[in-house]
Amino acid sequence: MTADPSDLDTPLKKLVGEKTAKALAGHLDLHTAGDLIYHFPRRYDERGEHTDIRALDVGEQVTVLAQVQRTAVRPMRQRRGNLLEVTVGDGSGGSLTLTFFGNQAWRERELRPGRWGLFAGKVTEFRGRRQLNGPEYVLLGEQTDTEAAASEQIEEFAGALIPVYPAAAAVPTWVIARCVRVVLDTVAPPEDPLPATVRASRNLVGLGTALREIHRPSSREELYRARRRLKWDEAFAVQVTLVRRKRDAAASPARPRPGRAGGLLDAFDARLPYELTAGQRDVGVEIAADLATGHPMHRLLQGEVGSGKTVVALRAMLQVVDAGGQAALLAPTEVLAAQHHRGMLDLLGPLAQAGELGAAEHATRVELVTGSLGAAARRRALAEVASGTAGIVLGTHALLYEGVDFADLGLVVVDEQHRFGVEQRDALRAKAEQPPHVLVMTATPIPRTVAMTVYGDLEISTLSQMPRGRSPIASHVVPAAEKPAFLDRAWRRLREEVAAGHQAYVVCPRIGDDTSGADEEPPEVDDNGRRPPLAVTEVAPLLAEGPLHGLRIGVLHGRLPADEKDTVMRSFAAGQLDVLVATTVVEVGVDVPNATMMVVLDADRFGVSQLHQLRGRVGRGSAPGLCLLVTEAAEGTGARERLDAVASTTDGFKLAELDLEQRREGDVLGATQSGRRSHLRLLSLLRDADLIRDARAEAIALVEEDPDLARHPALAASVAALVDADRAEYLEKG
Repeated sequence: MTADPSDLDTPLKKLVGEKTAKALAGHLDLHTAGDLIYHFPRRYDERGEHTDIRALDVGEQVTVLAQVQRTAVRPMRQRRGNLLEVTVGDGSGGSLTLTFFGNQAWRERELRPGRWGLFAGKVTEFRGRRQLNGPEYVLLGEQTDTEAAASEQIEEFAGALIPVYPAAAAVPTWVIARCVRVVLDTVAPPEDPLPATVRASRNLVGLGTALREIHRPSSREELYRARRRLKWDEAFAVQVTLVRRKRDAAASPARPRPGRAGGLLDAFDARLPYELTAGQRDVGVEIAADLATGHPMHRLLQGEVGSGKTVVALRAMLQVVDAGGQAALLAPTEVLAAQHHRGMLDLLGPLAQAGELGAAEHATRVELVTGSLGAAARRRALAEVASGTAGIVLGTHALLYEGVDFADLGLVVVDEQHRFGVEQRDALRAKAEQPPHVLVMTATPIPRTVAMTVYGDLEISTLSQMPRGRSPIASHVVPAAEKPAFLDRAWRRLREEVAAGHQAYVVCPRIGDDTSGADEEPPEVDDNGRRPPLAVTEVAPLLAEGPLHGLRIGVLHGRLPADEKDTVMRSFAAGQLDVLVATTVVEVGVDVPNATMMVVLDADRFGVSQLHQLRGRVGRGSAPGLCLLVTEAAEGTGARERLDAVASTTDGFKLAELDLEQRREGDVLGATQSGRRSHLRLLSLLRDADLIRDARAEAIALVEEDPDLARHPALAASVAALVDADRAEYLEKG
């Protein structure tokens, strides 16, 4: 097995054999020596220390370090043969049953009490006990006859620290460890791309040392040093990319859109029925200054649900219209686009009635473009957009289609940016002759370090104040399985709200009728004994016939025709419905001040940020809001702890940090959206805030001195590998 000693592009089949290479490629998407060497251990077990078995979640694919406690053989009930049950423990009172079917006496001899091993499989539950059915395993220490052939596997765990890799059922962690050892022994480490001055000033070990120590650590201290160096590489690559893109953006031309005294914006401010918050005024000043410059604004506006982002965006749009341009707002759903349209028409009044009797002096028109427009209405709307008569254009992805042409697109506002793909956002920007100004809005609060890493090339504005008149929202977890009476009380509480003249939402994770999960999600395959998630089309009739009998109930989900969705939302907003049973289609933008209560069924099936978004639909008027999170998740499980955290605070930034801790960092950094592998593996955007800050400072200094990295070719190649073209595009278009 020979390979170019400096080539991490060497195919794995040349190093570990065709069969193993095929398994690594098929199950873990690892194809080259470089792919494998950057497939870092998930954690490290230490001999004599235990894995916390009690913390394992049902359905999780796990590898545990545990000790055999006892074995038992009993006949199978349904068929001939015996069943071997092996109980393994972790030293803390937690235990796990390993189940092997068929006559396997040799396993009983091998799995003797007192032996330690790594056991890999999927956690299931049977009669209240956690178990692994037919797990793969490797025993540590002395070998039996059956282990002799696998002695190489044992060698991987000769050290005190045992690496446990992200693995698959067909490729357990010890197979990965064996392959890593082959690569480390065969392929020389790559040239160190980090400038020597940076390595010295930041006290970083060399890349070759870091790669060896992260896989086969000689001590905890050396492992820490290795991880720190590799985290630095990840942070530095992203920051160099962002700093260069911010520098390039500042140099590109855009048409200035300065404010105009006595124009639409001034008229709008004069008729606004409430006072802007100090935060809205301050952010408005920042945006106005950006729009007046000769290079494109690229600003992220973040704020809690209901903090008044839409009014800030509308004021920016009016400034652009005052300067002779057009502004477009891209919304993720027709419900939200239609609501923005109605809301802006109400706020603007005669200012949005250009060409009509009674229109204001500087009036414009506000057009809505969605996929469900009839042919005649679509032709009229597109004509107004193309001629420039419509200064403000609102729509869904229908705005991106060919045939939607603007006279002079000066500002693009993207609402709820995480709901759009990069290509969709960029397609709208491409409809302008010169790069337009871009305002990205999100109601999902972003921790500072995330913003610094993902949005480092955007200016960031935050609305932290809530407008006057907003009411507090109380949230409680309803443990339906443990205390069914609590769920009965929840429905009585909902009836009390309706009796007091208010309205309520009931949210389910699935539409129903044998469809997949929530509106955009794939189906959740449940083979762990959990029932399928509750569905709108199944829950609504049960509520109508049962605990909510006699109330006026409406149904809303993403598969309804657009006109039907609009009718349902209008009926709910007008108070003609008491309860709206819906999917997460109500997650963003739905604004019904009279709705004071929300019941989220199967709340553990939703993410933290999603629950926070959903909760923001209530408490939007003068009456206090109530959100009940109904779950069958048991106390002490990760799912229950997540819900308890959501119930304990309405601080979106705290919840965003919790959400970030529980998600793969790669998702946050765009690997999922870009659909490409990312080597961003180790960086924790919360725990490594200081390292990210230092990496940004070094990146700024380096790019100022060498913008094209011409004097640092190895670094340029490393940045390109860590932040490939697709990822760079993702970061740029963010």
